[in-house]
Amino acid sequence: MPHIPFLSPEAPYAALAVALCLPVIYGSLKPLRRSLINTGIFFVACLLGDLVAGLISSGITLKAAAGWLRQMAVFGEGLAVLRFFGLALFNVALPRIHVPISGILADILVIVSYIGWAFFRLNLAGVELSHLVTTSAIITAVLAISMQDTLGNLLGGLALQMDNSLEIGDWIRIDDLSGRVTDIQWRYTALLTRNGEKVVVPNSQLMKGRYYILCDKHQEHPAWRRSLDFNVDLAVPPGRVIQLVESDIAAATIAHVAGTPAPRCVLLDFGPGYAHYALRYWLLDPLPDDPTDSEVRVHILATLQRNGIRLATDDHIIHLVEEGAEHKQEVQDREMNRRLQAIEAIELFACLSDAEKQHLADHLTNAPFAKGDVMTRQGAVAHWLYIIVDGEAEAWWQPPNGERRLLETRGPGSVFGEIGLMTGAPRRATVIATSDVQAYRLDKEGFQEIIEQRPELADSLSGILQRRLERFDELERGYRATRDDDARRIPGSAAIGRKIREFFGLH
Repeated sequence: MPHIPFLSPEAPYAALAVALCLPVIYGSLKPLRRSLINTGIFFVACLLGDLVAGLISSGITLKAAAGWLRQMAVFGEGLAVLRFFGLALFNVALPRIHVPISGILADILVIVSYIGWAFFRLNLAGVELSHLVTTSAIITAVLAISMQDTLGNLLGGLALQMDNSLEIGDWIRIDDLSGRVTDIQWRYTALLTRNGEKVVVPNSQLMKGRYYILCDKHQEHPAWRRSLDFNVDLAVPPGRVIQLVESDIAAATIAHVAGTPAPRCVLLDFGPGYAHYALRYWLLDPLPDDPTDSEVRVHILATLQRNGIRLATDDHIIHLVEEGAEHKQEVQDREMNRRLQAIEAIELFACLSDAEKQHLADHLTNAPFAKGDVMTRQGAVAHWLYIIVDGEAEAWWQPPNGERRLLETRGPGSVFGEIGLMTGAPRRATVIATSDVQAYRLDKEGFQEIIEQRPELADSLSGILQRRLERFDELERGYRATRDDDARRIPGSAAIGRKIREFFGLH
């Protein structure tokens, strides 16, 4: 490259290197643009210093000063070139060819190149390196003693990134502190907690102490096991509690709850009058830990209440005989009115007398469902129906060898399962709660006495059930690909009446 007047021989090469690196890194490293501009200004300042040194070097009195100015200017030009080249190599070129390198290691290599460039320029300037090395060794020893914590943090940060024991994006817990790793610097590792707080943890503390990585993405099933405790009365068989809770949580649709491994309910201990259980499930994302725990607890409570199981609590007896009796009666009357209103809204029971409706209301049981619960499953045999009082649910139909399809949405006043109650037929659809649902359940036993006293109800109810079956068939037929599926014939009201009589043992 030709020599440029008044500039050092190194200046044209430095300018060419900057001209090649700057366009590459300026377009790719947008967050570092301000730093790149500052480095560019520093490089231009060094070139001006180089030019000034060339202009004044002709003077005898300023010749020594011009020499030192040129040495400093060339040294600064080299630092700028090394910075640009390091960014182009470690931040642009290597990531594009999928060769990862930690930020701390890249910084160390750039610093080593700075030091090497400094020694090289000092050697050219005539400085005796042996004395400099001896002096620098003493200075290094003094600095190492006085900066033990800083060096420990530096080496700790380098070790964390070199062995990949901790990565940006990991969730970790240190004692009572937990958060997501957002940055690993020379001195510290930054965590962002669930409260939005940025916590700075010295790297030496991470290397010396113990920390836990939650939902480790390198595991086969990256999840975090959670444990929720609850107590149930000793009168309830433990096997029943475990089966109900496990099946409900496994079937329910709950965000961030893993299907594999499956939730497990275990009996942990016995207390005074209660059995102590724990539901253990696997959480996929550590961020919504408390909200997910809350939603799982809602499902546990709903499935226990739906099956007539109360959580074990301390009983306190307060003797308020008259007021207590009146209040209890008022609550019972209000609940009975609510049940009668639910019975009145059902077409199936419109032909019943008031006394018969009262009989059914007495046999209704409370059946709450949490959002995401499976209320009925297609193909299951269950001899009861549900009356939705509050909330919404969706009915899904699964065709043979096909994807499930949404049939309809049901809200307050809706009833489902009446065909299973009256004929014992399997469920025609899977019903899933799309919100928290308050419902009543009527079992076969609650209707047995009425239909035994009035066998003619089998004939009057058969027409209503036939229309219900036709409605199901209409919804399903809309999803069928061919007319061949229409070959399935809906039984007539007489046939349905015979099924009702057979199911309830009428002659």
